Amino acid sequence: MKTSAPLLFSLLLLGASTCVLRAQTAATSLTPSPAPLSASSAGNATEYDDFADYAPTRISDPLEGFNRRIFSFNDVVYTRVLSPAVKGYEFVVRPPLNRAIANFYDNIRYPVRLVANLTQLKFARAGQETGKFFVNTTLFLGFFPTSERIPALADVPREDLGQTIGHWGVPHGPYLVLPILGGASLRDFGGRVGDTVVAPTGWDFINLGNREWLDSLDWEYQTAITVTDVMSGLPPTLQFYRDMKSAAVDPYLSVRDATRRYRDRETAR
Repeated sequence: MKTSAPLLFSLLLLGASTCVLRAQTAATSLTPSPAPLSASSAGNATEYDDFADYAPTRISDPLEGFNRRIFSFNDVVYTRVLSPAVKGYEFVVRPPLNRAIANFYDNIRYPVRLVANLTQLKFARAGQETGKFFVNTTLFLGFFPTSERIPALADVPREDLGQTIGHWGVPHGPYLVLPILGGASLRDFGGRVGDTVVAPTGWDFINLGNREWLDSLDWEYQTAITVTDVMSGLPPTLQFYRDMKSAAVDPYLSVRDATRRYRDRETAR
């Protein structure tokens, strides 16, 4: 049976929005860390600015009025559509099983992290990512992150193609909020496109290479794969989004600025 392309593309779009929302919620969870010491202050390890991460962030936002309207629309989607859907999903798929499913999909996105490291010439990290993928896949097919118990493979900084573009000096460009997808700079949206091309979960939607193993699947199975990929990452993400929004005076500015600081920090690692 042929793939139902419109349905699957819609689910892929939702999956991309999950990735952006994860980045946004991860951004708001950051705690300040000491600013790097300069050579002149190296002799005094206590000299740093505790509030460096809270300094005003210069962000190009020429479409702020438009962005705020889309942000409000997305908020309705996240809270009134996705949240009830997640509750129904969690009733069927209990949290321990859902975490294992999320680990599986994170593991098969190894090509994204590998390519991002290689294109930044971070060969040691590329080797670590390969080691993580080998260990996790060999032992439990990626359902359990066993590699985190190996010191040499634990806490490897995550890389994506948006960070690769930034690594080579390309500026962020204007901030933009898109329906469902959420907010990011033009640079990071470009990176998301690259991530989709490289990630195995997006191969069915892009005419690249020999995809006979995907084409042989009925569209129902492909839909189930995409749904579980999307839904497995939503429960903790939406919960943190709700917590963040309730604590913010201006949720739009809070998410926008925290996301930029997070992306800059991740790119610099």
